[in-house]
Order: sequence, then C-alpha cells, then structure tokens
Amino acid sequence: MSQEVIEFIDILKEPWQRELATQLRQTVLQAIPDVAERIQYKKPHFLKNGKYAAVISTSKDAVSFTIFNASGLAFPEPMFDGPPERKTVRLRQGQAVDAAQLMSLLSQAAASL
Repeated sequence: MSQEVIEFIDILKEPWQRELATQLRQTVLQAIPDVAERIQYKKPHFLKNGKYAAVISTSKDAVSFTIFNASGLAFPEPMFDGPPERKTVRLRQGQAVDAAQLMSLLSQAAASL
C-alpha cells in the first residue's frame, strides 16, 4: 500500500470524490492482488509488473477511472470511452459504481500484464 496514494485521496476537496476514489482503489487492490500503486503525474497509478493497469483522476465535477491493456475486452458503452487499449469511465456525484463489473474488467485486463 502506498501512503502517498492514501494521502492523495484524503485531501480531495469533495467528500463524494474521496469516497468514490477510495472505493475505486479498493476495487483495484482486490482485482489485482500484486498491484503496485504510486502517484505519478499528480494522480494515483496502479501497476502490475511495471506496466500501467489503472489510474484514478479527478476534476471539478467527476472522478475518472481508466483501465489499461483493454484491447479485446467487452466494455459497456456508452459508459466507457477511449481508444481500444485504454477505457475510461467518468463518474459524477451520486452515480453508483458497479464494483463487481469493474473488478472483472480489471482482472481480465491485468491478466496479461
């Protein structure tokens, strides 16, 4: 576990963003047990075998979650967007997260890293 990732989440201004980012982080930690986490480019990045698996980023009105190595996986549209190799979902306040779905997609994407 990375203290700097925990601190990044703890200082997010909006409580709903802290809650959502914490939930997304926990989903990553469960889906990819051997994941490494660090702050890079001022965002929490999650790596497996030194390769990007996921990233959490925030903006004024959303928390974005990107899954890397996504080519060939079936992502629900229009919820996820982006090029085939990485898919991003933008979550807004009050929007529910399907943790089981994210965990499945993450596990599949990280399997070949």
